[in-house]
Amino acid sequence: MDGVQAATAIHVESTLALIKPDAIENANEIEDIILRSGFTILQKRKVYLSPELCSDIYATHYGKIFFPSLTAFMSSGPIIAMVIARNQAVAYWRELIGPANSVKAKETHPGSIRAIYGTDHLRNAVHGSETSSAAKREIQLIFPYTTIDQRASAQDAITYLSRFVNPTLLSGLTKLCKQKPTDPITWLADWLLANNPNKPNICEGIAEEQ
Repeated sequence: MDGVQAATAIHVESTLALIKPDAIENANEIEDIILRSGFTILQKRKVYLSPELCSDIYATHYGKIFFPSLTAFMSSGPIIAMVIARNQAVAYWRELIGPANSVKAKETHPGSIRAIYGTDHLRNAVHGSETSSAAKREIQLIFPYTTIDQRASAQDAITYLSRFVNPTLLSGLTKLCKQKPTDPITWLADWLLANNPNKPNICEGIAEEQ
């Protein structure tokens, strides 16, 4: 039975979808296309990207003649950033958005998002990660506190507990024994909140949320 389940298991993958400044007015329509295409929107933000963050997102294009124009355009107005998921999300999203050049897309992929909402190679409505590894990297840039993997193995959980949870808990319990507070449960809860190693640290200038 386990072998059958393993053979038929569907791997759910996440990717990054950006609605660019030129298509922001069509965001609701594009989101509707995403949902009707079998994707789930896990996270969504309307943000203004700094030129530095744009450069990081498009690092693979660094040095190309259009790179300065691309980063300037992407930081010229608000965008909608989404983490979307489904089986083979990267490949399906790339297929759904069509070729990078919207003029070409109108000829070869007339039903694609870039053909419908884009105008040229730069103003092509949407962005899609090219590979799974690129998707993970780009998602972390815009959603830095997002866990990318949807499912963790038992070993992953054990490793996480041993590296991040156990040391903090042990430190808290040690201090608890030394302090001997009258309400040890409340004291420990407050201490863990104050000493959470994964507490978000907002970095100014990375992505400004509207």
